[in-house]
Amino acid sequence: MRYLKRRRRFESNDALEDPIAGVANLFDASIVFIVSMMLALFMAYNMMDLVNPNAEVTMTKKGADGQIEIITRKGKEIKVTKVTDKKMSGAGERLGTAYRLADGKVVYVPQ
Repeated sequence: MRYLKRRRRFESNDALEDPIAGVANLFDASIVFIVSMMLALFMAYNMMDLVNPNAEVTMTKKGADGQIEIITRKGKEIKVTKVTDKKMSGAGERLGTAYRLADGKVVYVPQ
């Protein structure tokens, strides 16, 4: 009779491994994937200067209300300048002339 019982080859009395234990490995893999995608995007848009501490970067940003800001970074110093359409006056020296071409480009000609 004992020969008629079927035995499973890999059956054991040990407790099974925790099924959630593999989630920690998935979390680590997803963090590595996210960081690699960020680096790929920086390299695709030629923005590696943003993470270079010795680079000087200038960007313009236009808000939803139409306000334009110029953001300049030199080393660790970041300077934000808001552009306005107010007319300015004062004493100064004429440096040259600017011309707008038919295609919309502006050309500066020094004196």
